[in-house]
Amino acid sequence: MNEIRLAAVADAPFRFEGAITDGSTLVVMGRDAAGARMMEEYSLGERTHNAWLDVYAALAARFGTRVPRNRQPPEPATFRAPFRPLLTENLSPDVLHGYGDPAVIRADEGGGTWYYLVATSNDAPDAFPIARSRDLADWEMVGFVFPRGQKPAWAADGEGVSDFWAPEMHRVGGEYRVYFAARERDGHDLAIGMATSASPGGPFETPSEPVLRGGVIDPHVVVDDDGAAFLLWKDDTNGVWPGLLHQLLHEHGRLIAELLPDEADRRTASLLATLWPWVRTLEPMERFFAQQVLVEAVTERFSAVRNRLSAMLGREADPEVRQAIRAVLSAMRTPAWAQRLSEDGRRLEGERTLVLQNDQPWEAHLIEGIWVTRRAGKHYLFYAGNDFSTARYGIGVAVADAPLGPYRKMAQPLLRSTAEWWGPGHPSVAQGPDGEPWLFLHAFFPGRTGYNEFRALLAVPLVLDGEHVAVRADDESVAVYDDLAEMQTIGAAR
Repeated sequence: MNEIRLAAVADAPFRFEGAITDGSTLVVMGRDAAGARMMEEYSLGERTHNAWLDVYAALAARFGTRVPRNRQPPEPATFRAPFRPLLTENLSPDVLHGYGDPAVIRADEGGGTWYYLVATSNDAPDAFPIARSRDLADWEMVGFVFPRGQKPAWAADGEGVSDFWAPEMHRVGGEYRVYFAARERDGHDLAIGMATSASPGGPFETPSEPVLRGGVIDPHVVVDDDGAAFLLWKDDTNGVWPGLLHQLLHEHGRLIAELLPDEADRRTASLLATLWPWVRTLEPMERFFAQQVLVEAVTERFSAVRNRLSAMLGREADPEVRQAIRAVLSAMRTPAWAQRLSEDGRRLEGERTLVLQNDQPWEAHLIEGIWVTRRAGKHYLFYAGNDFSTARYGIGVAVADAPLGPYRKMAQPLLRSTAEWWGPGHPSVAQGPDGEPWLFLHAFFPGRTGYNEFRALLAVPLVLDGEHVAVRADDESVAVYDDLAEMQTIGAAR
């Protein structure tokens, strides 16, 4: 029988041993909350996000570890928003996971005005569905940016391996350009690529190399007053710090008790520290599934955990531990950058500029999904924050006088989960049928969150008036933030 044995971390607050048998069964040995020694087996046959959450819920019931947020009773939904559902089912059997990270543009094409949508496809065989509509009510499937068998040669492909995320289509220089994120074939690091076509429906051609490498996602294109195009993107450090922290706690289990005061979180971190030698070998997305409860233990009190890490850094005598703590702290910030694009859009030029980073309590460990729109001389930057797979995900906004900032970030999210829709996120903006700006976004059906779960396309009309930003609902406005005292200036830095 094929078995991987996982030894207990000697100096962790709680002692857990583990084993992986036949690659699909997790065996955990440890003591429950009453002190009784237990041994339990858990099937990992499906290897999906929700299957992992079920395993962690079962572990919590037996060993007193953290219950995953998506297996806890729902938090009361007190926020209201006039979300308008636009697409609530797949238009084609080849669209597997709905319309996450939706980018909507309005285009004059084919004898009239159309709204074009491109969306995330994760590890589906056909990458980036394209749909269009005349009125945002009736949609038709156009095709895919990369139909099966036609993905870029540099990108990894295959179920559980590839991740085709966050495409955006823009008309630049007389052609339609789609910028997107995907994992490289070698090493599976995230990179940003580009594809071009004379038509928004394709066919698309893509260069032989990415535009940008190195763990980067969520590309967005913005044009300044002089007509220069800039690429905005986010460093995917929220996909890095869990592994750095996980390894640190595996090698130095004594740090768990100081970092996490809650007993369930200490039990969780002790168990995960034992599992690290195996978890580190998993593909990136399954590694995220396996680390979800550790991430939640940290992000539940994100600022407090960062402060404890900083305090530990000041007291720690071991230089290797100090270096590891510094790396974790650095990766807990997710900076969004901007850099000028070459005329053909295939490479970056000049220096990059820091545009935004996570620094508000509601954002926790990340910001992502940036989209900048201009109106009456102001630039409005919409973005998503917190964990995409839970109801705590939301949409924030910041305002600036120039496309690269400095941005004045609003302290509270513009949009949050409601009783009807969970995890609103990854916004884009286009002129609506009424001639006013509309915000397009994705959201989960309540209780059906997670990777590869269906995400619907929703919209809300906006009010953008100087520093005044609101969601418009008939004659009333909700989610209004027009007090400069609620804003924070994010200085542009080189």
